[in-house]
Amino acid sequence: MKIFIPIASIIAIALIVFNATKLNFDALFEGESFTAVITIIAALCALVLLQILRISKKIERLQNRK
Repeated sequence: MKIFIPIASIIAIALIVFNATKLNFDALFEGESFTAVITIIAALCALVLLQILRISKKIERLQNRK
């Protein structure tokens, strides 16, 4: 878990950046741009879930110390 969370976070951020270059703001919900929007939303969800996992592991470690 120590290595998984940072690597998965970096991959999610890379996906967001890559798909941001694919956006066409004139036709945001058409073709390849729509796929990029969906992928950006999915990567953002993955980041939120990874941060929740990171915080829960930190809480677990603090409880085990007591």
